Amino acid sequence: MYSSIMHIMLKVKQPVVFNWNLHNIHKSWNKHQVDYRECEQAFINQPNLVFEDLKHSQVEPRYTLFGKSDKERILYLTYFLRNTQIRVISARDMNNKERKRYEAI
Repeated sequence: MYSSIMHIMLKVKQPVVFNWNLHNIHKSWNKHQVDYRECEQAFINQPNLVFEDLKHSQVEPRYTLFGKSDKERILYLTYFLRNTQIRVISARDMNNKERKRYEAI
């Protein structure tokens, strides 16, 4: 059902970069006060969990990442991979159910 972020990144042949859409940066900040730098940290910091988002993958595969920022903020990110780029669609704090699942790893 889920795989590690490293497994997904191994499918990418070149270094991964973040491709930020200004609308999504502002949306995540305005709705949830999540800064794009915190999102990037959640991909690097361990532990993290990645799930394929089959419900929202009609156009291209989408993924959900459970991770934490450098300030220990527990985040829920939705993103997709395009070639060697990660595009974060949305970011927010995890709800209680998601947090319990994350803390169980």
